[in-house]
Amino acid sequence: MNWNQYIKSFQHYLKLERGLSQNTIDNYTFDLQRLCSYLEQNNISVSPIAIQDETVQQFIYTISKELNARSQARILSGLKAFFNYLIFEDYRTNNPMELIETPRIGRKLPDTLSIDEIDNLVKAIDLSKKEGERNRAIIETLYGCGLRVSELVNLKISDLFFDEGFIKVSGKGNKQRFVPIAKSTQKYIQVYKGTIRNHLQIAKNHEDTLFLNQHGKQLTRAMIFTIIRTLATKINLQKKISPHTLRHSFATHLLENGADLRSIQIMLGHESITTTEIYIHLDKKHLEQIINAFHPRKT
Repeated sequence: MNWNQYIKSFQHYLKLERGLSQNTIDNYTFDLQRLCSYLEQNNISVSPIAIQDETVQQFIYTISKELNARSQARILSGLKAFFNYLIFEDYRTNNPMELIETPRIGRKLPDTLSIDEIDNLVKAIDLSKKEGERNRAIIETLYGCGLRVSELVNLKISDLFFDEGFIKVSGKGNKQRFVPIAKSTQKYIQVYKGTIRNHLQIAKNHEDTLFLNQHGKQLTRAMIFTIIRTLATKINLQKKISPHTLRHSFATHLLENGADLRSIQIMLGHESITTTEIYIHLDKKHLEQIINAFHPRKT
């Protein structure tokens, strides 16, 4: 087998046996393709079975000049997973990544928006346009439920349990969870469904998809990014934001208003509480308020 055949086999393994999301599989594939391109550019003809430590180390050294530590760590993780898979399938007996150290990266505190900034984003939506009600429902759902962008675009009408006050979300690795949804967010979704979505000519296989584009098909992740960044530019927001910023803001505002970390972990769909701690950004002013309010020696 050549590299492409091994990579395809690896993709099937990640999807069927590891249950990883398509986004993670795509990232691993992209990293392996970078290695393949490096080998081709340097006229190195070697299979995944025969490639040696020195060749991989030289590749890592080359990309380290153009990537930050976080990107390097991601590529190393993908390559290690690939060669571990080859060992698992008895194609190799060793992992050429074993002696390569992962660069140390600090915890990156996420950007967040204030409640006023989120309100301004929503107010900037032009509701006179046919996509306006949809975009308002999208922003309110991202922020109101703390969803990942992939979870939002894959949200189905059959996932809405408004009478019970929940929506069913399919997260990473196709793991499902139920997330509370506020009455106000329900209202925006119902308005979108009743005034916009009901009048679309819905494409085949998209009948159950909640958020649709003008052609009646599922929105792409890139389109959600564009909607949010266009609104940010419109209100002259001096922050680089993405759909994930609304997820961070959801968690931060819950914590600042007294929610416990375990509940936030469940709503975000994090397996580890440590991951939730990384996502929660607290400013010094809030920490000072906590001390002044609750510490016995505050006076």
